[in-house]
Amino acid sequence: MSEFTAVQQGMTSRSIETSRPRLLEIDAATFRGKFNRAPFLIRHRLADHPLFSLSRLIELSRRLPEESVKYTGANISIATPLYDGPRTGLSTQETIRQIEECGSWMVLKNVEIDPEYRALLDGCLDEVREFSESIHPGMCQREGFIFVSSPAAVTPYHMDPEHNFLLQIRGEKQLHVWDGWDRSVLSEVELEQYFFGSDRQLVFKQEYRPKAAAFGVTPGLGLHVPVATPHWVENGDAVSISFSITFRSRASERQQIVHRVNQALRRRGVTPSPYAASAAKDWLKVLAFRVLHGAKRCVDWCRPGRSIKKQA
Repeated sequence: MSEFTAVQQGMTSRSIETSRPRLLEIDAATFRGKFNRAPFLIRHRLADHPLFSLSRLIELSRRLPEESVKYTGANISIATPLYDGPRTGLSTQETIRQIEECGSWMVLKNVEIDPEYRALLDGCLDEVREFSESIHPGMCQREGFIFVSSPAAVTPYHMDPEHNFLLQIRGEKQLHVWDGWDRSVLSEVELEQYFFGSDRQLVFKQEYRPKAAAFGVTPGLGLHVPVATPHWVENGDAVSISFSITFRSRASERQQIVHRVNQALRRRGVTPSPYAASAAKDWLKVLAFRVLHGAKRCVDWCRPGRSIKKQA
């Protein structure tokens, strides 16, 4: 092969790559200004994707491990602990078939176990990584979650430990999102307990309600929710399907370690410096954690392909 032919083939390959339709539409300036700081909307092209038809989701639910499928009745309050809603008596497959009238809320967890959904998740997160890597490098632990909900269903007050983009596929929903740095809503102690794993259920108080910002999402829209940001969700008057694409980064894992160390210190009668109050103290805590628990374990926390079950 001549050098000229090789250059031609390389140009052809790049032009095909460039012309391939993107799955997400992300505004670079908005991403730089708000990623992992505040919620913001993006657009996507997954609303008509065949993997999100009810028939394909029924097939997926059969392939997933039992522990990866959670569902309850959806007539619950904001303050109900996640997954503690009433049982409907229906099977997983019947719940999806009857989702329009059965009054249920369902999540299919860790759908990246399935090769087709893994490919779609990777396609989306590869595009996110183009923007996130310069801000929070080290994207890892890619996970996908599909929410299937009846009309007017409620997802209670909770938060998640990952960088999250919730992509609305079908129906409409309203997300009520708080500022994760507002300590009048989310205290340091709650954060430490959440990341320590001792108590991952947040307690909702009515006085929190006016402090939340509301974001409406319809098919083709998605919302970024930063790490450890309290929120709750209410569906519109139709069936809702959403695809949550999530990942960890070195920054999110560092945040988790600092909160865990702070919880350990607090249990020993020490009042620790809050996360992000001192970069030097945070790094010392991360270093101490690595010494105590082993550097290899910390590296493994952010190894590509590592999968840990989503708690909330």
